[in-house]
Amino acid sequence: MKLKIQTTLALIVATLLTAAVRAEEPRAAEPASLPALQDDFLKLKFGMFLHFNLETYHGVQWVAGYQDPATFDPGVATIDTDAWADAAAAAGMKYAVLTAKHVSGFCLWDSKYTTYDVMHPKCPYQKDLVAQFIKSFTDRGMKVGLYYCWRSPGFKSQFKVLPPECDPATHSVAEQIEFQKAQLVELLGKYPDVFYLWNDGLDPTICPADAVLPELRQARPNILVGANWWDWKKKGQPYADIAVTETKHFPPGNTLPGETCWCLEQSWFWNPTFQPKPAKDIVEQLNTANSRHANFLLNVAPNKRGELTAESVSVLKEIGKLRRNPSGP
Repeated sequence: MKLKIQTTLALIVATLLTAAVRAEEPRAAEPASLPALQDDFLKLKFGMFLHFNLETYHGVQWVAGYQDPATFDPGVATIDTDAWADAAAAAGMKYAVLTAKHVSGFCLWDSKYTTYDVMHPKCPYQKDLVAQFIKSFTDRGMKVGLYYCWRSPGFKSQFKVLPPECDPATHSVAEQIEFQKAQLVELLGKYPDVFYLWNDGLDPTICPADAVLPELRQARPNILVGANWWDWKKKGQPYADIAVTETKHFPPGNTLPGETCWCLEQSWFWNPTFQPKPAKDIVEQLNTANSRHANFLLNVAPNKRGELTAESVSVLKEIGKLRRNPSGP
């Protein structure tokens, strides 16, 4: 009997000690509610969109076919992403989104799912540009998101969108969807500072939202997901967490958490003939977007050297001045 009592007491003591140790262990942060994440997003108000990829080097908005990785050649050892972040800060922007993979299918990070990326043996750059971008902006207190282009059924066959390992000519739509989800989960795993995924062309014509969002939330419970519908008439409709419009505003009275995307220059990717719009015009568009329950994501296109043009940087500085002193001197 004495032995039994001692054994029971020992078990109780061990249980209490274990409970005490567990109580002292730091608990994992509870995932924030989606409305709270959306509210935090809308507080940012103004962000920088950076369209920079193979399209920059081929003078087009969409690259057709699989272009040679050797053409991604900025001619410098290191692209100055700090200058991107400095220009964004001067304008008063609070976050930025980079085109990690656009229509070319070329990836700006070292993806385990493809060799068609910046670390390809033929690519002169040989640096993780996504990691550079993230460090430059987070070092300056800004949040970071990544753009990822999905292969909508609306694309013509010459636009691959996916890397050669998942060439749409030889892979089913189901295989394409799984590949794209895997790359997004990879990005979330590699880059813990990413708070937002900007999905181009992702809408119900590819798959329902509940076929994508749970896997992304499993990889990162607090991730925010935006989706830009393929059909121009349907842009701004709900699908994921953030509704997106492209060079048009949400209607007055909008209550959807939204993001209005605009171009500082004449289109998304750099062109030597493009010039920035006046700062006053941009601030007016920003104010309209914010008044309609939407952030304003302003695209500023780096050139072939990965540099923002001096003219665009000057306008960004002027935007910052106008926002700090809207009534003028």
